[in-house]
Amino acid sequence: MKLIHPAVLAAIYSLSTPLSSAADTAQLERGAYLSVIMDCAGCHMPRDRDGAPIFEAGLSGGTIGFELPGLGVFWAPNLTPDATGLGDWSKDDIVQAIRYGERPDGRILAPVMPWPAYSQLTDVDVDALVTFLMSMEPVEAPRFGPEHSAEAVSAPFYRVVSPAD
Repeated sequence: MKLIHPAVLAAIYSLSTPLSSAADTAQLERGAYLSVIMDCAGCHMPRDRDGAPIFEAGLSGGTIGFELPGLGVFWAPNLTPDATGLGDWSKDDIVQAIRYGERPDGRILAPVMPWPAYSQLTDVDVDALVTFLMSMEPVEAPRFGPEHSAEAVSAPFYRVVSPAD
């Protein structure tokens, strides 16, 4: 039984650049698979006005943010190797963000990024995921936030609201 929606896997995989050897191809396929089961697209894929994923945009960054009370509003960044995404990041920078939730500039990623769970990836799997991310076609995309308050926001976001006591 295939659990990955074929359209999701095809859209993400089609945005990558083919590698030369069978081993490289297997690693790329493993990375694409991991990006799907880790639901990278759930946050890092743009959405249209109705909230539907824009598959052809790949993992070029979320266009709907998340407000975290007391922290601000955050949008998932572009994961393609464009300058507006991971283009200036090294492989080690990407691993540091996935495993430890820290950007190259030292900023800690928003708590919606589940890096504590991703920190358990094997070295082989994190290497495959990073190889896949670095192989995608670069997509120039707008950057959003983070913003400290909802009043400063110019893009849509989800608001977390606690139920009344």
